[in-house]
Amino acid sequence: MNEQNYRNHARLHPMYHYIGAPLVLLVFIGTIIYLVLSISSGENISIALLWVGGSVGLFIVFGLVRVYSIKVQDRVIRSEENLRHYVLTGRLLDPSLTVDQIIGLRFASDEEFPALCEKASKENLDKKQIKKAVKNWRGDYYRV
Repeated sequence: MNEQNYRNHARLHPMYHYIGAPLVLLVFIGTIIYLVLSISSGENISIALLWVGGSVGLFIVFGLVRVYSIKVQDRVIRSEENLRHYVLTGRLLDPSLTVDQIIGLRFASDEEFPALCEKASKENLDKKQIKKAVKNWRGDYYRV
């Protein structure tokens, strides 16, 4: 795996983003078309409505799977970085830091992490600014 840095750290999962998402969208569009055709012909309207309902449910579940996994991972990152800050400084992270800021801070090396935490808190840096401020990138190869 290539060494991670600011330019290449975003991750797309091919099965999810390039196969699953278009497939779910295609099923949803297909069921809408089937519903319109059923209404215009006056036949199978109840079946078409069931298909639309099922495809909407599939669409919702597909989206929530991604949202829930990212939320859990964000909580884990917050805990890991709080522990790392405690090990390095003997203090917990500044409670004014947001989860987004902490997520950006996870890429900082141990040497620059405490100082960057203080800077992020004092200057209210956003996640993107924090990532750009990292000099020695610490890769996160397990992000969902």
